[in-house]
Amino acid sequence: MSWYILILAGLFEIGWAIGLEYSDGLSKPVPTVGTVVALIISMVLLAQAVKDLPIGTAYAVWTGIGAVGTATLGIILFDEPASLARISFIGVIVVGIVGLHAVSGGH
Repeated sequence: MSWYILILAGLFEIGWAIGLEYSDGLSKPVPTVGTVVALIISMVLLAQAVKDLPIGTAYAVWTGIGAVGTATLGIILFDEPASLARISFIGVIVVGIVGLHAVSGGH
């Protein structure tokens, strides 16, 4: 169950990171509130996940999910570059996330 909670925490991390763009430097009230709420939910879920998962693994996976999701949505939503190199390095992060899950043992 902790892995599902961690994945959900990572999805909320994507939400607050993307919210930073929409909030225009936290100057727009509605996107700012959404960003702060997503940040709090993400942290609470991460805190729950690390009750059963090693902190190093959980934090790396959490940030990896956030990085991959935010970079991908940056390409889709904000017309950021989608070069082969950039997509390849995003793929390397995905491999790292899967690898950390695979070697996490009984957790």
